[in-house]
Amino acid sequence: MKRIAVLTSGGDAPGMNAAIRAVVRTAIQEGLEVSGIVRGFEGLIKGQIMGMDQSSVSGILNRGGTILKSARSEAFRTPDGQREAVEHLRQYGIDGLVTIGGSGTSRGAHDLAHDWDFPVINCPSTIDNDVAGTDFTIGFYTAVTTALDAIDRIRDTATAYDRVFVVEVMGRDAGHLALYTGLAGGVEYILTPEIKYPLEEIAKKLMRSKARGKMSNIIVVAEGAGKAEEVSQKIQEMTGFESRYLVIGHLQRGGSPKAYDRILASRLGHAAVELLLSGETDKMVGIEKNEITIHPIPYSWENKKPLDKDYYDLATILSN
Repeated sequence: MKRIAVLTSGGDAPGMNAAIRAVVRTAIQEGLEVSGIVRGFEGLIKGQIMGMDQSSVSGILNRGGTILKSARSEAFRTPDGQREAVEHLRQYGIDGLVTIGGSGTSRGAHDLAHDWDFPVINCPSTIDNDVAGTDFTIGFYTAVTTALDAIDRIRDTATAYDRVFVVEVMGRDAGHLALYTGLAGGVEYILTPEIKYPLEEIAKKLMRSKARGKMSNIIVVAEGAGKAEEVSQKIQEMTGFESRYLVIGHLQRGGSPKAYDRILASRLGHAAVELLLSGETDKMVGIEKNEITIHPIPYSWENKKPLDKDYYDLATILSN
C-alpha cells in the first residue's frame, strides 16, 4: 500500500477535521502518500481528488465542519456511479480509503469494499450518535454542548415569564442527543422516538407541578418524536399554560469541536490508517469502554443502538 485517500460524507459533525488530520499525519508517518477527496462520494465520482501533506491539515484541529466538504450522492447508489468512483481511485493510484461519516457513508463504504473489492475503513461521525458498535460518534458531545447552551439560556426566559418551553433537537430515528441534552440540562420532560411519553400525561404532571408552585418547565423533544411547534400548541391547549417552542436545527452541527470530540476523532482516524496497513477492509473503528474496537461495517446498521434506559430513568427521577 503506497497511497490512501480520505473523504467526509453526509451530515457534517464537529471533529471531522480532527479525524482528517489524524488520517493524513498517521499515513505520512507510516510512509504513505495521501489524497483528499472533495465532497464525499459525489466528488469521488467526479474525480475531485487532491494531494495532501502535513501542511494541508495544519490549524484545522479546532475547526468545525470539514475542509474536504461534504455532499449526499444519489449517483453513488447506482452501480454505474460506483464504477466511476472505483475507476478514479485506481486512476489516482489509491490503494485504500478512509471514510468519515454516518449511516449513509458507512453503506457507501461497505459497497466499495464488498462489491468492488476495494479496501475501506469507516470512522463513525454523526451528531445523532445512532451507530451501533461504538459508544460515541464523532461530533456527538459537541452537539450536546451546543444544545445544552440553548437550554441554559431558555431556562432564564422560561423562569422569568413562568412559561413552558419546548426545545426540538435533531434525531429523526434516535433520541440519544435529546436524552443527553435533557439530562445535562435538568429539563422536566424528554421525548424520544424510542420511549413514548403521552402528552396527556405530561399535561397532568404540569398541572400538578403548578399546584405546588412550579411555574416554568422545559421539554426536550427529538425531531423524530414530534415537532416542537405541535407539542407546544397541544400542551398549551391541554393546560392553559403559556407555551413557546424553539428548534435548534443545524446550529447543532457547527462550531468548534469540544475536547472529547477532538480526542475521539484523532484516535479513530489514527486507528483507521493502521487497520488499512494491517490488511483489514470493510471495517468500522469505534470506541467502547474507552477502548478502540473493530466491527464489520454492516454491524453498524444491522444492530440498533439502544437508548440508555438507565440515563432516561435518572433524568426522570431528577426532574421531579
